[in-house]
Amino acid sequence: MTRTSLSAKDMLMRYTPVALALSLAAAISSSVLHSSPADALTTRAAELVAEGRTELGAGRLEGAVSAFEAALAVQPGNPQILVDLATATRRMGMQGKAIHYYREALEADPRNLSAIAGEGAAMAEKGATEKANRNLARLKTLCGGDCEEVRQLSAAIARGPMPRMVSAAPASPKSITEN
Repeated sequence: MTRTSLSAKDMLMRYTPVALALSLAAAISSSVLHSSPADALTTRAAELVAEGRTELGAGRLEGAVSAFEAALAVQPGNPQILVDLATATRRMGMQGKAIHYYREALEADPRNLSAIAGEGAAMAEKGATEKANRNLARLKTLCGGDCEEVRQLSAAIARGPMPRMVSAAPASPKSITEN
């Protein structure tokens, strides 16, 4: 019996369906793994988050930030903790730092409505209303025009930028005399 070699067309027809099936299986499994929900908080992280929320509710912002940072050390990269930390820093008047934390949360969970709304509010408070309006448009496409996050961000945009803190006593140069 003589063996004949397969032509390129025969090879293509024989292995294409298998290659397509394998690539489809890989694509489906990777998208499912990529879109898995965020990990639940560990017991210690949940305790620290609860402590931080209590501090935040009582107006003790530095205590809240400390508790949220400790929770983030226990469970790094958790979007829920990052949003809480961003909210606390935003209330302290540190919008730039809050935007950083909101963006980290959005890297972990791009559809996090609280992070999108918080980032937009922080931008509005800094005076970047165009960027805040982009976040508002994104929220409207994700949750419709009638969700709590849309109302919160709309109100923040309407309030406009926060007033800048200026020192009451201007600095005056002191003269230096030589002996």
